[in-house]
This record gives sequence, C-alpha cells and structure tokens, in this order.
Amino acid sequence: MEDFPNDDVQLTHLLVVSDLGRARDFYRDVLGASVYREYGGTSVVLDFQGNWLLLVTGGSPTEDKPSVVFAPPDDSHRVSHTMTMRVPDCHAAYRILKERGADFLTPPYERPGEIRCFFRDPDGHLLEISEAT
Repeated sequence: MEDFPNDDVQLTHLLVVSDLGRARDFYRDVLGASVYREYGGTSVVLDFQGNWLLLVTGGSPTEDKPSVVFAPPDDSHRVSHTMTMRVPDCHAAYRILKERGADFLTPPYERPGEIRCFFRDPDGHLLEISEAT
C-alpha cells in the first residue's frame, strides 16, 4: 500500500450492545439498515447508507487487545461518541423515525445554521439527525 487511505480502505463503525437481536431490529427496522451478515449470535454486520456498522456483544480481553473489555454504555447521560446523519429535512426525518419507534430527547430544535434532534438506540448510544439551514 503506497498511500493511506486509498479507495480500498473501508471504515466499519462498531457498537457494543447488550441484546444483539434488539439492536439489529432497531437499526434495521427504525433506521432502515440492511443486514449483511450475522455471526453466531455475537455480531451482526449492517450496511447503512454505504457504511458498515458492526454490532457486537460485550467481551473480555483477547490476546491482541489484552487490557480492553468491550461493554455497552453504562450511563446514557454520559456520551463519548455519537453518530450524526445529515438529512435534507429534519422535521420529516423526525416524523418518520418517531413513527418507526425512535425515542427522541426533544423535537427538532432550530439553531443558527442547523435544525437537529437526538435519540438513542436501545443501549443508549446517542444518534442525531441534522439539517443544514
């Protein structure tokens, strides 16, 4: 590989979840992701808007990450990561996602330059829809 990144590099976003089936159903049925592959009840690979999303159950350290424990969020009020989806119409996306079962923190909020609102997946991972104005 002469350069990095190049067109052969793909990014996979990994989320640790407590209930794989519930998380898969949320991302598939609420957000519209497609299930690409499932691995033995411990992980699900989703295709979401041309990006890979890997849902995994928690796990103990392994030889290649000897001091790392994978665990779902333990406090949904403390966030170290969020995924933002830029949408053409925040109010319309809000209505659609709410009808599909998304539980929003607030309705769309208008700020200078954007309209946005936040919701959580079943494990408390924070998600945002945002419209540039």
